[in-house]
Parts: sequence; C-alpha cells; structure tokens
Amino acid sequence: MNTKKQKLQAFSRLLDIMDELREKCPWDKKQTFESLRHLTIEETYELGDAILDNDLQEIKKELGDLLLHIIFYSKIGSETDTFDIADVANSISEKLIYRHPHIYSDTVVKDEAEVKQNWEKLKLKEGRESILEGVPKSLPAMVKANRIQDKVASVGFDWEETHQVFDKVKEEIFELQSEIEKGTTENIESEFGDVIFSLINYARFIKVNPENALEKTNKKFINRFQYLEKEAKKEGKQLSEMTLGQMQKYWNSSKKLFK
Repeated sequence: MNTKKQKLQAFSRLLDIMDELREKCPWDKKQTFESLRHLTIEETYELGDAILDNDLQEIKKELGDLLLHIIFYSKIGSETDTFDIADVANSISEKLIYRHPHIYSDTVVKDEAEVKQNWEKLKLKEGRESILEGVPKSLPAMVKANRIQDKVASVGFDWEETHQVFDKVKEEIFELQSEIEKGTTENIESEFGDVIFSLINYARFIKVNPENALEKTNKKFINRFQYLEKEAKKEGKQLSEMTLGQMQKYWNSSKKLFK
C-alpha cells in the first residue's frame, strides 16, 4: 500500500488537475453546485451498485469519481472565498473529534449503542431541536424510513423484543387486508405504507439492511428474467407468444442458477 507521503502527493496531484481543468476546460469552467448535484447523486448510486456487487476495482473507481466531486465543489467554493478543500477537511475533522469524546476526551462508553446515543445528544447540543432534523428530505423513502427508525431508537423510542416487531408487521398486514376488502383507495395506500414501514423496522431488529436486501432481490429477479429471455430466444420464441406455463419452465431453471 502507499505511504502517507505518497497519499498526500496523490491528493495534491488531484488538486492541481482540478485547478487546471477549472481554468482551461470549457465544460469544467461552466459547472456550478447545482449543475453537479444530479451527477453526484448518480455517482453515489454507482458506488452503491459496486458495493453490492462486491466489485473492489469498481468501488475504487467510483470512490475516485466521488472524490473528484468533493474537490470540484470545494474549488467552486474557493472562487468566492467561501470555503476550500482545507476548510472542508478541517470541518469534518473537528466534528469527528467533538462527536467522539470516548476517543478524544474522558467519556466512557460500554458499547456501540452508547456511542450512537452520545452522537445524537451531541447533535442536539449543536442547535438542532429534533434528532430527526438530520434526516435528509430528499432521501429515497425506504432509506429515509430506516434512518428515522434508527435515530428514534438511539434515544430509547423502540420496541423491546424482536417478536413484538413481527407481531406489529402481522397487525399491519391484517389492517391492510381489511381496507382492501372495504375498497377505500386512500386508506389502502395508508395501510400499505404502514406495512412497509413496519417491515423496515423489523429488518433493523434482525440485522438486515432493507435497501440492500431489496436491491439484491431486484438484481436476482433481473438475472432470472434475462435468463428466461435468452433461453426462449435460443428456441426462436417470443415471450409475448408463450404461455405462463412455458415461461415458468425457464424461470424454474433460472432459480437454480441465480439464488
């Protein structure tokens, strides 16, 4: 692995390249915080895909893309004397030191749960009126639900036993079924949301990340369906012309390959 000196040299090289691109490249010169925003979100999802695929080389590549964005935003900030990359690095360093008093001060914690509790208490001391203020409004709904539940649990607002959470899941499913039978669309949507929310909560108790779990299922389904398409094509068939029973034969074969 690279030495600390080599790491600093690599970082310095990237800063120099960013300076040159911002000065000379027509595309780079035009970019703003707003124009880069959607690209940053896209790069974050690409990193997420690489992590789920456990593709270490792709993870390295996507981390580089995200690092470039951080450098880019910092460069734009420096042009109005608002902040630069040093300010960004110092800011996060100071926050990490402040929020880890069990490392940098004399606070004692017994486990991860106490670390998270202290973290939320410290954030409230920073001026936030609610622990939920730190949940980004633009997060995807499933990720947001998971973060909401995790945060309120950190201050003790939580179920005591896993079976209680599963009982809640079953209760919400029963209520959903009841509304479906009544046929009230608005209530059906509300109860369906409650089912998903309770399932996400249950996932936390059984140590499963719901977003990762669902995305892995998405990938599995895509692989199985594309196998079905390929096998049908080999026999000169179109899926739209096949019966469900015929497609099921290929689907069952795909399940043996993609578990």
